[in-house]
Amino acid sequence: MLSIHTRRRFIEVVPLAGITVLAACSPPPPPKPAAETITPPTAAPQPAPSASPAPASVSATAPRLDEKDPQAMALGYVEDTARADKVKFSNYINGSQCSGCALYQGKAGDAIGGCTLFPGKNVKAQGWCSAWAKKA
Repeated sequence: MLSIHTRRRFIEVVPLAGITVLAACSPPPPPKPAAETITPPTAAPQPAPSASPAPASVSATAPRLDEKDPQAMALGYVEDTARADKVKFSNYINGSQCSGCALYQGKAGDAIGGCTLFPGKNVKAQGWCSAWAKKA
């Protein structure tokens, strides 16, 4: 019968032995190429990169989220906060709506905007879902 000290020692040694065997059996890394001194040709300066385009979910041309979308239904999304199921979603707070949510990507005053929960689709600013989190 093994004593506790022997089992403990076994548990300490076996992982280290396994790592050592794997390191010894793995192929060596490829050699680094020799450093070459190449003088690049003198060229005109590159133009500054343009600003990155807005995510597709913020686009005004993106389709509006349908309340019957499976994900929307699972989160209790409604286009009008007055229709939010306050019984089923007890986390509903009076006055909460998409435009005041931290996940909403539209600008202040926009009627619709993107939401990180529904990429590629817009939600109504007056909408609500159970993932609502107050903007900081």
